[in-house]
Amino acid sequence: MEKWEGRLIEFNGESDHVHLLLQYNPQTEPSKLINNLKTVSSRYLRKEFATEINQVYWKEVFWTNGYFIASCGGVTVEQLKKYINEQDRPTE
Repeated sequence: MEKWEGRLIEFNGESDHVHLLLQYNPQTEPSKLINNLKTVSSRYLRKEFATEINQVYWKEVFWTNGYFIASCGGVTVEQLKKYINEQDRPTE
Protein backbone atom coordinates (compact mmCIF):
# COMPACT_ATOMS: atom_id res chain seq x y z
CA MET A 1 0.00 0.00 0.00
CA GLU A 2 3.01 2.33 0.32
CA LYS A 3 3.05 2.81 -3.45
CA TRP A 4 -0.52 4.10 -3.19
CA GLU A 5 0.18 6.30 -0.14
CA GLY A 6 -2.28 4.29 1.89
CA ARG A 7 -2.62 1.63 4.53
CA LEU A 8 -4.80 -1.32 5.45
CA ILE A 9 -6.67 -0.50 8.67
CA GLU A 10 -8.87 -3.59 9.05
CA PHE A 11 -9.48 -6.87 7.22
CA ASN A 12 -12.10 -9.58 7.56
CA GLY A 13 -14.15 -11.75 5.27
CA GLU A 14 -16.92 -14.17 4.65
CA SER A 15 -16.98 -17.37 2.62
CA ASP A 16 -17.46 -15.53 -0.67
CA HIS A 17 -15.92 -12.07 -0.18
CA VAL A 18 -13.58 -9.94 1.91
CA HIS A 19 -13.98 -6.66 3.74
CA LEU A 20 -11.10 -4.20 3.64
CA LEU A 21 -10.98 -0.89 5.46
CA LEU A 22 -8.39 1.18 3.61
CA GLN A 23 -7.05 4.65 4.05
CA TYR A 24 -5.59 6.08 0.85
CA ASN A 25 -4.73 9.32 -0.90
CA PRO A 26 -7.84 11.12 -2.23
CA GLN A 27 -6.10 11.52 -5.61
CA THR A 28 -5.91 7.74 -6.00
CA GLU A 29 -8.42 6.25 -8.42
CA PRO A 30 -10.27 3.54 -6.44
CA SER A 31 -10.63 1.27 -9.48
CA LYS A 32 -6.87 1.28 -10.08
CA LEU A 33 -6.16 0.65 -6.40
CA ILE A 34 -8.58 -2.29 -6.26
CA ASN A 35 -7.21 -3.76 -9.50
CA ASN A 36 -3.68 -3.54 -8.11
CA LEU A 37 -4.70 -5.15 -4.79
CA LYS A 38 -6.41 -8.01 -6.60
CA THR A 39 -3.47 -8.58 -8.97
CA VAL A 40 -0.80 -8.55 -6.28
CA SER A 41 -2.79 -10.61 -3.76
CA SER A 42 -3.67 -13.19 -6.43
CA ARG A 43 -0.02 -13.65 -7.35
CA TYR A 44 1.01 -13.91 -3.71
CA LEU A 45 -1.73 -16.38 -2.77
CA ARG A 46 -1.09 -18.60 -5.80
CA LYS A 47 2.63 -18.66 -5.02
CA GLU A 48 2.36 -19.13 -1.25
CA PHE A 49 -0.55 -21.61 -1.24
CA ALA A 50 -0.26 -23.28 -4.65
CA THR A 51 -0.87 -26.83 -3.40
CA GLU A 52 -3.95 -25.92 -1.38
CA ILE A 53 -5.45 -23.67 -4.06
CA ASN A 54 -4.89 -26.17 -6.87
CA GLN A 55 -6.83 -28.82 -4.96
CA VAL A 56 -10.05 -26.78 -4.91
CA TYR A 57 -9.71 -24.01 -7.48
CA TRP A 58 -9.26 -24.42 -11.22
CA LYS A 59 -10.02 -21.02 -12.76
CA GLU A 60 -7.30 -18.79 -14.21
CA VAL A 61 -8.73 -15.69 -12.53
CA PHE A 62 -8.58 -15.68 -8.75
CA TRP A 63 -10.84 -12.69 -7.98
CA THR A 64 -14.02 -11.61 -9.74
CA ASN A 65 -14.15 -8.31 -11.62
CA GLY A 66 -16.66 -6.82 -9.20
CA TYR A 67 -16.11 -4.81 -6.07
CA PHE A 68 -18.04 -2.48 -3.79
CA ILE A 69 -16.65 0.75 -2.38
CA ALA A 70 -18.28 2.97 0.22
CA SER A 71 -16.87 6.10 1.75
CA CYS A 72 -16.88 6.37 5.51
CA GLY A 73 -17.99 9.94 6.01
CA GLY A 74 -20.20 10.35 9.04
CA VAL A 75 -18.89 7.34 10.98
CA THR A 76 -15.74 6.78 12.95
CA VAL A 77 -12.98 4.39 12.03
CA GLU A 78 -13.77 2.51 15.24
CA GLN A 79 -17.38 1.97 14.10
CA LEU A 80 -16.14 0.63 10.77
CA LYS A 81 -13.64 -1.68 12.48
CA LYS A 82 -16.45 -3.00 14.68
CA TYR A 83 -18.64 -3.66 11.64
CA ILE A 84 -15.86 -5.51 9.83
CA ASN A 85 -14.93 -7.57 12.89
CA GLU A 86 -18.53 -8.65 13.39
CA GLN A 87 -18.72 -10.21 9.90
CA ASP A 88 -18.55 -13.98 9.65
CA ARG A 89 -15.09 -15.35 9.03
CA PRO A 90 -14.55 -18.06 6.43
CA THR A 91 -14.45 -21.56 7.83
CA GLU A 92 -11.31 -23.58 7.26
